[in-house]
Amino acid sequence: MDLYLTGHNYKYAAEQMLLTLYPAERPVYPEGAPGGDRAELALAEGEAVCRLTRDGRTFEGQAAVRPFDSDRERVRLEQQAVKLSFYRAGLAAGVEKPVWGALTGVKPGKLMARYLKEGKTAAQFAADFDVDPDRAALCEATTRAALEAKASLAAGDIGLYVGIPFCPTRCAYCSFISSAVGANEKLVEPYLAALHEEIRRTGGSVRAAGQRPVALYFGGGTPTTLSAAQLDRLCAVLEENFDLTALREYTVEAGRPDTITREKLEVLRAHGVGRVSVNPQTMSDRVLAAIGRAHTAQNIVDALALVRKAGGFEVNMDLIAGLPKDTVAGFEKTMNAVLSLAPENVTVHTLAIKNGSYLARDPAALPDGAAVGRMVELAGQKLAAAGYEPYYLYRQKYMSGGFENVGWARPGTGSLYNILMMEELCPVLAMGAGGSTKLTGPDGSIIRHVNPKYPKEYIQRITADETM
Repeated sequence: MDLYLTGHNYKYAAEQMLLTLYPAERPVYPEGAPGGDRAELALAEGEAVCRLTRDGRTFEGQAAVRPFDSDRERVRLEQQAVKLSFYRAGLAAGVEKPVWGALTGVKPGKLMARYLKEGKTAAQFAADFDVDPDRAALCEATTRAALEAKASLAAGDIGLYVGIPFCPTRCAYCSFISSAVGANEKLVEPYLAALHEEIRRTGGSVRAAGQRPVALYFGGGTPTTLSAAQLDRLCAVLEENFDLTALREYTVEAGRPDTITREKLEVLRAHGVGRVSVNPQTMSDRVLAAIGRAHTAQNIVDALALVRKAGGFEVNMDLIAGLPKDTVAGFEKTMNAVLSLAPENVTVHTLAIKNGSYLARDPAALPDGAAVGRMVELAGQKLAAAGYEPYYLYRQKYMSGGFENVGWARPGTGSLYNILMMEELCPVLAMGAGGSTKLTGPDGSIIRHVNPKYPKEYIQRITADETM
C-alpha cells in the first residue's frame, strides 16, 4: 500500500499498523500526487488524521495526542496517535477488529505497566486501544507477575543465556538459528571451543562489574543435541567463570524428546539444573510428521517419564496453535494429553510464519485465523481450569490471527528468565551464535549486541578476536 506522511516521519509506526490491518501488503513511499489505494497520515497541532483510500472510497480516522511531560514521551504519544488514526480508518473501511485492537507492539505488558503505575485499570487499557477485554485481563495478569519479579531483583542482578544452535532436524516453522546436527557434526566441537572462550571473557567482565547471575538459560536450537560429556564440560566452564551462588533458576531446553537420555539428565542434575523443557508442540503424530519432526507423541511421553524418574526437575512443555494439518479437535486432544502429564509450565505459542522457515515458502494446509483463535481460547480455558496461571506474554509479527504467546505456570513455578528477557527487567548477557545481549539503562533504554548468526561465522569471530 502507498503511504504518505505529512508533518512527521513515523514510518515504523505506520508500517506496524499497516501490517496489523493488511498483513499481506507492504509499505511503498511514492513521490508525486497521491493516487490509488493509499493511506495519508498527517500530524498537526496535537492531532493525527488518516485518510485511507480503498477501491476508490475514502475513510477517515482521527486521534488526539495525549498530554506529555518530555520530548521522549511526546514522540511515543505522537506515534501512538498516528497508529490509532490509521486503525480507526481501517475499521471504518471494513477491516475486522483484531483481538489486540490498535496495539501493534510485541510487548503489550510495557504499556500495561504504565497504566497500573498511574492507577488505571485493565478496562481503561481495553477501551483506549480497543483491545478485547479478555486480552486486557490476560495482559494485566502477566504484567503483575513481571512487576513482582522486578521487585525481587537487587542491583547487579543479571540473566545469562547460552545458545546451542543445533537440532536433530529443522522444523518446518523454525526461523531460529539452528542447524541439523547430523550434517554439521564436525562443527560441534569447534563451536563449543569458541563458546567456552566467550564464556571465559564474559565471566571476567561480569566479575569486574560486580554483577551476579540470578537466572541461567540454555536455548537454541536444542542444547541436548550435545552429548552428556559435552554438556558436562560446558556446565563446568560456566561454573569456573561465573559465581552461580545467587542463581535462582537454571534451565536447559531439552526440547526434542529424541535428544533426552538418562546420562544427560544425570549430568544436568549434577550441575544444579532445576528446570527443563520437553517440547512436543503437538501430540498428534500426523502433525509431527507435517512439521518435520522425527519422533512420535509416545516418544514425548517416554522422555517425560525419564525426566520424572531422574527427579528434581520442573518441566515446561511448549505447544503451538495453528500448525499445518492440525484442527481444533486435534489441538484439544493435544491439550488434554499434555495436561494429563502434569508439567509445571505450559507455554502456548501461536504459529508465526517467519521468513527463513519452510512454511514461509509453502504455507499450505494451515488452519485459518478463526480455527487458531478457537485453539488459543481452548488452551486458556483448560489451563486455567487445571490451576495454571499466565505469567508472561509476548506477540510476534506474522502470527496466525494476530494472537499471542503465553506462558502458563502452576503457582510458584513461573520461569524468572522468561520474565526478565521479555520484560527487559535487567541486563541479560547472551553467549553463543545468534545470542542477543540486552543491556538495560536506568532510564529504561536498551542497548543490544547480537552475536553472528551462524556457527561458522561465530567461530571465526571468536577466533579472530583471540588473535587481535
